[in-house]
Amino acid sequence: MKTQLTCKLTSPELQKRRSTVIAELKTLIINKETLRDGLAFTFPSDDNVLDKLIAFIKSERLCCEFFSYRLIIDAGRATLEITGPEGTIEFLEHEVGF
Repeated sequence: MKTQLTCKLTSPELQKRRSTVIAELKTLIINKETLRDGLAFTFPSDDNVLDKLIAFIKSERLCCEFFSYRLIIDAGRATLEITGPEGTIEFLEHEVGF
């Protein structure tokens, strides 16, 4: 059975999220890598960025519960992996704007 990738946010809520939280995180991305079942984003690992990433994960898991999140912190960088069922990469790129 294929998982339906549908964000629980309404269109106006998603647009606001894209223009605020997601837009801010996009400016902080150092590297983007395609994974087999998702995307990995590398960020600086200062406390301010880590706070933003944790806040992002906490809110995203409520509206997109089909994703899995993994935050790896090492050697001056933080990597956020977002993975999920088939269609995750396309959803992140087209619907979320990553």
